[in-house]
Amino acid sequence: MAPRANWKGFLRLSLVTCPVALYPATSDTEKVSFNQINRKTGHRIKYLKVDAETGDEVTSEDIVKGYKVDTDTYIEVTKDELDDIALDSTHTIEIDEFVPKADIDIRYLIRPYYLVPDGKVGHDAYAVIRETIRSMDKVAIGRVVLTNREHIIALEPLGSGLMGTLLRYPYEVRSETEYFDDIQDVKLTKDMLDLARHIVEKKSGAFEPELFEDHYETALIDLINKKRSGMPIAAKAAPKSSGNVINLMDALKKSIANEKDTAPAVKVAKETKAKKAKKRVEGQREMLLPISGKGGKDAAAKTAKEATKKAADKPVRAPARTKKAG
Repeated sequence: MAPRANWKGFLRLSLVTCPVALYPATSDTEKVSFNQINRKTGHRIKYLKVDAETGDEVTSEDIVKGYKVDTDTYIEVTKDELDDIALDSTHTIEIDEFVPKADIDIRYLIRPYYLVPDGKVGHDAYAVIRETIRSMDKVAIGRVVLTNREHIIALEPLGSGLMGTLLRYPYEVRSETEYFDDIQDVKLTKDMLDLARHIVEKKSGAFEPELFEDHYETALIDLINKKRSGMPIAAKAAPKSSGNVINLMDALKKSIANEKDTAPAVKVAKETKAKKAKKRVEGQREMLLPISGKGGKDAAAKTAKEATKKAADKPVRAPARTKKAG
């Protein structure tokens, strides 16, 4: 099922306008998530809003927003007051300027969206704007109002559509100087840099995100499937200490030797991953053992033995093993 549009309105470049819809380009819904439950009863935990001093529960109509001035002082702001200063959405993304993509500091990037034509009309105007941006090899900078706040959005062609990336304001980006000032200025020898460059060259390749694997997510799925099937959970062995590296030159030489030893195995593993990556990538939740039936907890209990038997007969598929990032 396609996600719902976060925003609908118009995209405008001077007098050229077309109806568009803004959709989130990323999602976390496929990740395994947990609820908090009572260990003794197995019931889900419910949170109540209570007064910090009296401990009494407070109803929603009695809750207002407050800006903290000091420990015990808050400036109360009502919903009506917030509504009065809220920006009126013009439901239009106004393109203000065009800038080189290289000029946009990656620290300003927040999240990507897909901007698509809304309905059957306006596709020609949409195409004109898209191809104009593409031909200029620049990024269009515009403004859009989401949840009563105005955001800066950078638009660029992506295939037959447009991708819009929300940008941070300058006050949201911290300066690097307060973090980097204490980094020592060290002198590196040519031999050190040559060895490090050799390692980088050996590890260089194309960016293939479909080969990345979320190892923690895979481990979570394996843990849940084992517990659902009643399988014992073995304690994880303590990691072996690799010792401290004292001599940087020795470490670089050992790294190159290690790369030579593992190169054939890495090549075979990558080829295997590439073949698997061509197949349809399933959502992480599909890797979990299913619970059939309509009876909720009763159905889960009724089919526990069947799930265990199925797990033993047919191991649960896990996401394709892929290369580690970096």
